[in-house]
Amino acid sequence: MRVLFLCNKSPWPPKEGGPMAMNMFIEGLIESGNEVKVLAVNSFKFNISADDIPAAYHRKTGIELIDVDLRVRPVDAFLNLFTGQSYHVKRFISANFRKRLIAILASGEFDVVQLETLFMCPYIDTIRKHSKAKIVLRAHNIEHFIWERIADETKNPVKKWYIRHLADTLKNYEQKIISQVDGLVAITPTDAEYFNSLKKNQKSNLKFQKSNLKSQISNLKSQISNLKSQISNFAPPVIDIPFGINPSKYPHNNARAEFPSLFSLGSMNWIPNQEGIRWFLDNVWMDIHNQFPGLKYYLAGREMPEWMTSLNLPNVIVLGEVDDAVSFLASKAIMIVPLFSGSGIRVKIVEGMAAGKTIISTGIGAEGIGYTHLKNILIADAPCEFFEMISICVTDATLCEKIGGEARKLAETDYDAQILVQKLTAFYQQLPG
Repeated sequence: MRVLFLCNKSPWPPKEGGPMAMNMFIEGLIESGNEVKVLAVNSFKFNISADDIPAAYHRKTGIELIDVDLRVRPVDAFLNLFTGQSYHVKRFISANFRKRLIAILASGEFDVVQLETLFMCPYIDTIRKHSKAKIVLRAHNIEHFIWERIADETKNPVKKWYIRHLADTLKNYEQKIISQVDGLVAITPTDAEYFNSLKKNQKSNLKFQKSNLKSQISNLKSQISNLKSQISNFAPPVIDIPFGINPSKYPHNNARAEFPSLFSLGSMNWIPNQEGIRWFLDNVWMDIHNQFPGLKYYLAGREMPEWMTSLNLPNVIVLGEVDDAVSFLASKAIMIVPLFSGSGIRVKIVEGMAAGKTIISTGIGAEGIGYTHLKNILIADAPCEFFEMISICVTDATLCEKIGGEARKLAETDYDAQILVQKLTAFYQQLPG
């Protein structure tokens, strides 16, 4: 099978959630005997030099990076208010990217073109025009959910209104575009359920339009025929396939971990991560520090904002980007995931589970993971709940080891990348057409 991946950022290096999720399937499909080609956006937020990508990765993926200017421009953002279009999506439209895509499609036949995230969907028409490949959208999140939750947490009324506008236009685009792909891979069962419900609602609307047209004069027969075609072709199959890992790369050995210790690990240029860390520091940390004055809280991740790097809070240690996330995971004890917005699945939670860590997360942070509270993860949504869970953990190493062991079992059974790649391949093969 020959698969072309269109990526909203480079899948290499796989050091944060999105690239890791993309690279899991890219390398997994190659290892399974498929041929893969990668065309990715290169932007200021995630800028990669092609020379820094290993030669072996170049050879097996044929990866190409196209520079796309994703910077938010105030004038463009303002004018976009009057278009009804999603400004998030519009910024990914690039003549250079489209030109290179056409050339790649002309170079040979592909069986599948996989769009990694909603932001690659503006190229669907180009793919249809120049290829017979099946188009699969891999939705890393339900994108508008993220912005709706951010809007809910925003206090400034003007900023709140604008973020709500971004969420609404993104939602409209998201709902429209799913009828244009041949298959949809959601990353959680909850997301898959949403897309399936959306399909049913839109299909019902089309049937209603068809019924109304039947009662009109005969010159509308062509419209009825067109609507019949839309109904029959509307519902692309939907499947949920989560992020996966190779369990053998995450040794479960907490003997060398600093206990007790708290840590958060993630891409700090992602707004939900920033907001969650700020909330935890403002509402939980000082109470924890006063109760356990020797306890340290480590912050690790790429692209940390200035407010985070300049923190001056007792026993909060800001490390920035770490060279080896797996080694960092092994060196610390209790993972803190204080997320209150976002969608999809938290890659770092899956990694933390694979490493046998005790994880304390909000319900939103753990969305999409088949967890059991108090068995393989601890859920806390209020400051008092975080205080309680942390207090229990730092005073009971045996409990932490038990929860971490159960988390490891969950990662091995539900998030083994090899099994998930097989599931994706089977999905490709059963797509209609």
